[in-house]
Amino acid sequence: MGKTTDLRKIIPYKPYLLPLAKKLRKNMTLGEVLLWNELKNKQLGYRFSRQIPIDKFIVDFYSKDLRLAIEVDGSSHYHGDQPIKDEIRQKRLESLGVSFLRYDDADVRKNIKWVVNDIYLWIQENGARL
Repeated sequence: MGKTTDLRKIIPYKPYLLPLAKKLRKNMTLGEVLLWNELKNKQLGYRFSRQIPIDKFIVDFYSKDLRLAIEVDGSSHYHGDQPIKDEIRQKRLESLGVSFLRYDDADVRKNIKWVVNDIYLWIQENGARL
């Protein structure tokens, strides 16, 4: 039972992020909406939340039980210094014990079944270890 308590340990976040997270929930991209429709209501066996503050960042989707963040990257993630910022952000959150899965928005929109299956396989492979 202690194992579950450790996993569900809440990672602190900056309270000033809450209004932005709420705004992002109301303005999700098509890819985020499509993926949320597959993740909500424990359809993959675990609870996911959307646009969740963790540390000083907001992740698209997060499961506390799995300590898994899922990001849907739109075109803005591939320009300028954004890839470097994303890498720094991901490494910081990984240092706090968060695992990451990243998908391109176009892949989510065009091949949602592949994305959901990939997440399912990650859960099958990693969920039992947690």
